[in-house]
Amino acid sequence: MAERQGETTELAADLRAAVRGEVSFDAAARALMTMDASNYRRVPLGVVAPRDGDDIAAALAVCRAHGVPVVPRGGGTSIAGQATGTGVVLDTTRHLNALLDLDPASRTARVQPGLVLDDLRSAAAPHGLTFGPDPSTHSRCTLGGMIGNNSCGSHSVAWGTTADQVRALDVLTYGGDALRLARGGWEAAPEALLRTGLRTLVDKNLALLRTGFPELPRRISGYALDALLPEHGVDLARAFCGSEGTLGVVTEAVVSLVEAPRARALAVLGYADESAAAEAAPGILPFGPLTVEGMAADLVPERERGLLPRGAAWLFVETGGESPEEARARAQEIVRGADAVDGTVVADAAGQRALWRIREDASGTATRMPDGSEAWPGWEDCAVPVARLGAYLRDFRALLTAHGLRGTPYGHFGDGCIHVRIDFDLLRREGVARFRAFSEELADLVAAHGGSLSGEHGDGQARAELLPRMYGHELVHLFEDFKDAWDPAGGMNPGMLARPARLDENLRFAVLPPQPVPGVAFAYPHDGGDFSAAVRRCVGVAKCRTTTTTTGVMCPSFRATGEEQHSTRGRARLLHEMLAGEVVEDGWRSKEVRDALDLCLSCKGCRSDCPVGVDMATYKAEFLHHHYAGRIRPAAHYALGRLPQWLRIASPVSVLVNTAASVRPLASLAKWAAGIAPERPIPQIASRTFRQWARTRPRTPAPASAPVVTLWPDTFTNHLSPGVGIAAVRVLEAAGLRVRLPRAGLCCGLTYVSTGQLDRAREVMRRTLAAVPADAPLVVLEPSCAAALKSDLPELLGDDPRAAELAANVRTFAQALEEYAPHWTPPRLDRAVAGQTHCHQHAVLGDGAERRLREKAGLTGDLAQGCCGLAGNFGYERGHYGVSVACAEEHLLPAVRGADGAVELLADGFSCRTQAEQLSGRRPRHLAEVLAEGLEGPVDAVPDGAGAPGGPGVGEVPGGDAAG
Repeated sequence: MAERQGETTELAADLRAAVRGEVSFDAAARALMTMDASNYRRVPLGVVAPRDGDDIAAALAVCRAHGVPVVPRGGGTSIAGQATGTGVVLDTTRHLNALLDLDPASRTARVQPGLVLDDLRSAAAPHGLTFGPDPSTHSRCTLGGMIGNNSCGSHSVAWGTTADQVRALDVLTYGGDALRLARGGWEAAPEALLRTGLRTLVDKNLALLRTGFPELPRRISGYALDALLPEHGVDLARAFCGSEGTLGVVTEAVVSLVEAPRARALAVLGYADESAAAEAAPGILPFGPLTVEGMAADLVPERERGLLPRGAAWLFVETGGESPEEARARAQEIVRGADAVDGTVVADAAGQRALWRIREDASGTATRMPDGSEAWPGWEDCAVPVARLGAYLRDFRALLTAHGLRGTPYGHFGDGCIHVRIDFDLLRREGVARFRAFSEELADLVAAHGGSLSGEHGDGQARAELLPRMYGHELVHLFEDFKDAWDPAGGMNPGMLARPARLDENLRFAVLPPQPVPGVAFAYPHDGGDFSAAVRRCVGVAKCRTTTTTTGVMCPSFRATGEEQHSTRGRARLLHEMLAGEVVEDGWRSKEVRDALDLCLSCKGCRSDCPVGVDMATYKAEFLHHHYAGRIRPAAHYALGRLPQWLRIASPVSVLVNTAASVRPLASLAKWAAGIAPERPIPQIASRTFRQWARTRPRTPAPASAPVVTLWPDTFTNHLSPGVGIAAVRVLEAAGLRVRLPRAGLCCGLTYVSTGQLDRAREVMRRTLAAVPADAPLVVLEPSCAAALKSDLPELLGDDPRAAELAANVRTFAQALEEYAPHWTPPRLDRAVAGQTHCHQHAVLGDGAERRLREKAGLTGDLAQGCCGLAGNFGYERGHYGVSVACAEEHLLPAVRGADGAVELLADGFSCRTQAEQLSGRRPRHLAEVLAEGLEGPVDAVPDGAGAPGGPGVGEVPGGDAAG
């Protein structure tokens, strides 16, 4: 063991001496690269992030000298295991991610391997061009990875696979040769490659190469040796595509671009079941569609079923045209010509995006069966001739039933390619044996239908062992000879394609504890109470690695840093390795996990935006709870995590505290002691709290028939922005509601949860359960507090039936008005708005009621998505200021700066308002404040720091404080 560690240390030192990019052999870097989006796990020795081709050459030379294998890696979204390895991982995403040239005239682009597909498409779009292949991971997959897997995507019926779009490749082999690969006959082949005997290998096997490959558009399995036939132009670049990093490393690529339609429309066709949809697909192809995608009802969330026509399965058929009218007409022609149960045409861009989001998220949503049980890849993308797809699906379903398995097929029906996640039991020996038996029989079934084991994602470790069942042993031996011609030392991604590892080896679940993790605080109701099962939710599709977002929140810290460890996937991988105990060895005390979670904003964006519902905010709270058990915590945990307690103490002497906070030396000393970022001003405490205002204002009895609502006086509203509470009371009363407050001293527990002080959180939550009446809706003005009561409270107090009852009563301000004062008409304000929807509202509560209320009030415009970056305690903690500002610069600050004085700035979250004010000098208002300003009638005095007036009191509050 010591000798091996010494060799690894020497390897790391030699790489650092030779490579200008980052070389990381620490536990965290290795843990982040143990898995891709497959069932497999292999632990690398280290990770190199090369800066250029010279760095790649230098890294290969060092690894060759040490006899260490190399694995090229892009976005790590491969589903067959080919982006994992035991040697040195070359991470091309950090530096080798440039678009080097784009030539609209020749419709080509020269790219580096780490360039994300959507970045290429964005650059091509102004020229009316796009890159044809578009897998569902287009927002984070890289061109190098697409070349390695010969990726396809939804538009392959129109534009083919990646191999169809590659013109030339610059490749470095493990042996040190620099090759230029292109089509053009053996005369154009690199001399170094000819010396390997590759031409002789092909010439001796022409008959086998001409007869051994099935003819279908989605044949991705094996090496594309038929591309080297003379009648195919001896296309070395095409032969390299789909080689899964086993032949060499791409340093640059020249790819073709296609003309993008000026307008698109989407025909959505409903069918009785997926087989009926599959059998209809061939009849759609003569219409010349851009896509023919299929999916069944099991993969469509209930809330989105209304977007689709009648049926239990659907085809998504996209059409293009020079104008919206032309695209729509083509879609309507397909609807008329299709033998479907129902059909509709969606022509507006927003509607199409909403539908495509359902389809693209299927790779994640398919990982959970309708009953919540887990499903896994492994047979993710078989392809058969499209005319046989319906028959194949029936046989496939029968095979599933015979093995007692379940799965919901979906995918590229127009190309005969089916995706499916199956509820294999990969945690137990019997389940793994069933996985193997099913895999062997399914390989035979696919071959019997004239298909390919892989129709998109490659063979990797999942299917390469079974290639003889598709190609026969003679052709598979030729694959091995082909691999040896390029890589005689076997250093490029061994265990994939040629001489592969067994499909039931290296399963990522084998290292996890066989029993649920003991002593966890949260209930994990969707994972059977098992923290390990919650962590397993992350299957690696990496939607959290998108570099931009316009419709969601996840993952702001990754977009701010660009580092894998600060993505939701990266943190889930580290938690996985923490539970495994092999690479990350310190369990709950792990500093690697702590450091990765440190920049998690607990925005909860992943809870809603992650296709599989990874909830990193909860996992972070759980980890911090255990990590600091019996230990001294960071100062900010005491200062900010116990904010409700400190504000109650400071409130009676608010004038003194505010004065001290305005004296710079005193404020600096206080911030240093409290672990607060020195760049942050200390918020002013209101001289009169919201509760004090509620107790002392005049009261007028309200009609007994008026609906009663309980208004939650959250810490932020009560002590820091009481004007929001006063405004809310006034509006709720104007709408005909009776408002009451629960008794003083209650807390939702939010700040304790976000800092992992879960024992304390449960204490305050239990007091809340005892004090809040259950006979009325609970209106919560602060979205983060509403989310805590709605989700964290029942998950921490799952054994108390009152917890679910209280959570069910929680309403936002707008939800309460919509449900309990449906006939009330708000004041007509008729102005534009800008600002930001709170990230917790987006993730847990939804903002539909808020949008409808704004519309009724004549407040036009959309609020920005994303996270403000302050995120409660996060942006105030020392060391977080830079990331906090970067998050704000993504959406919030551009929205605020872009609004002129006539635009109303809205933000219901205290953090969002504070961040905007501190960084832009302009403070948005809560929707309640804006509506209250439009009401007629007398106005109460506003406490210091509050921003909205109140109104005359009506009614009495049984068992609590008076608000109305």
